[in-house]
Parts: sequence; structure tokens; C-alpha cells
Amino acid sequence: MSFRTAHFTVATRFALIEHGRNRFAMVLVALFVPVWTTLAYLAMPDDPARMRLRATGETLAPHGNELTEISGALNAVTLITGFMMFAATFSGSGFDRRLALAGYPRVPLVLAKVTALALVSAVVAGYATAVTCLAWTPRQPLLLAAALFCAGLTYGALGVGFGSLLRREVEGMFAIVMTSIIDLALQNPVTSSGADAPVVRYLPSYGAMQASTAAGFSSSPVPGHLAVQLAWFAAAALVAVAGFRRSTRSSLSSGAPAPPPPRQEGGTVGLPAPRRSAASSPTPPPTPTTPPTVSDTEAD
Repeated sequence: MSFRTAHFTVATRFALIEHGRNRFAMVLVALFVPVWTTLAYLAMPDDPARMRLRATGETLAPHGNELTEISGALNAVTLITGFMMFAATFSGSGFDRRLALAGYPRVPLVLAKVTALALVSAVVAGYATAVTCLAWTPRQPLLLAAALFCAGLTYGALGVGFGSLLRREVEGMFAIVMTSIIDLALQNPVTSSGADAPVVRYLPSYGAMQASTAAGFSSSPVPGHLAVQLAWFAAAALVAVAGFRRSTRSSLSSGAPAPPPPRQEGGTVGLPAPRRSAASSPTPPPTPTTPPTVSDTEAD
């Protein structure tokens, strides 16, 4: 096994262990996804909601509760993946910085976070798709899972970026929650009259919302909108990598280079000898002088 592969394997293992220790996130995955999607399905009326699906150009009339459940599944996946990646990045930023300063390569650390994000998004998206299929059957379940997976990737990358750039935990949580709520609420035609406005095309989960709606109520594949969502993920990943690089950089890299250590005689590196002031320097004792001896001849 090469050094790069070993570094990547170790970093991925520790990243997954960090996610596994987040018990609150495990509770959210187990309870929040079914509770939120089930309440959205049961509480909303099942009256048809006429809408025009931009992804296919079709005019659809899905049941309002089914459309709201898809929006709720997207909301649950984005919140959970964003929260998990933010929590892992925020709590482990100091450890990552120490690793980088100690010489651990940054590339395996970044790849490990991407691998952990992909696994977390796949698990949460698959679980949300299975819960949705318990209430009603979408026309394209695999496309629904792919749309949820891509949305999870995007918000997970945003969570890494927030965890690297923001200073307080409450700031990151608020940013993730408000971004997801505003993003998805504006695209749901049941709750928003401006769901067909041109501005919604620039929202982070636009591609996933179009693809998941097509998965639920149309038989047409929409690979282009999955590509749009992956482009959002790539943009968010660039922000996350920039934030990670900033949080793990050395404080000496921006300043002047450190002076070389002093050298002792003989070329060995050592500490400089302490200086002594003239007042504190001890005066060497005078050299004793021997009185001259006079020989007996000179004495006579």
C-alpha cells in the first residue's frame, strides 16, 4: 500500500468514526426523516396542484400532499447532511490544522471528507426514498434517490464551507437551516405562488427539486437537471476547499521567513550563549606575582 493510499484510508476511517460518534445526527436520521415526511403527507390536503414542470415542459396536477412530501424529503436530506458535515468540520478543524502543520498531506484529508460526504448522502437519500415509497409510489424511485443524493452532496459541501469559515457553531447551524428553508419553500407551488419565477433557477437545490418532481409524477428522465445540481455541488465544494485550506494554513506562511538558528563553533546548531552586562561580569582575580630571589653571590 502506497503512502498516499494509507493516508487516505486512515483519514477516511477517522472521518467516518467522527460521524458515527454524532449521536444526535443519528437520531435525526432515524426520526426526523420519517416524522417530517409523514406529517407533510398527512397534514397537507390532497387537492391537485396544477404546475408546469420546467424540466420536461409538461403541465402536471399532482396531489398537494405528495408534492409537499417530496419537498419535505429534500428539506430533511439537506438539513441532515449539512448539519453532519458542519459539525464534523467545526469540531475537527483544530485537529485538521495540527495534522496539516505536522506534515500530513491535505489532499487525503480533503478526499476523506468527500468520501464521507458521499456515504452519508447515499445513506440518508436511500432512507428518505424508502420512507417516501411507504406512503405512495413515485414513478421513478431511482431518479428520486439520485436527486436526493445530489442535494445532500451540495448541502454537505456547504456545511464543510460553513464549518471552515464561520467562528461560532450557532452561526453555521442558522446558515444551514435558513438556506434550506428559503431554498425549498420558494420552489414548492403549494406554499409559494412564485414557484415559477425565473429567480428560482438560481437556488441551490433547483436541479434536485425539478428532478425529484419529475421522478414523482413524470416518466421522462431529466439528466440535465441532475447535472445542474452536480454543478452546484462543484461550486460549493470549491468554497469548502478554499475554507479548509484557509483554516489549516500555517501562520508563518504569510509573514517573513524565520531567521536561521545560531551555530556554535564546529558547525553544530545550538542555543545562543546568554549575554552578561559589564556590571554583572565578575572581575578576574589578579595573577599572583613571585618576588624575585637574590642569589648568594649578588648578596655578597
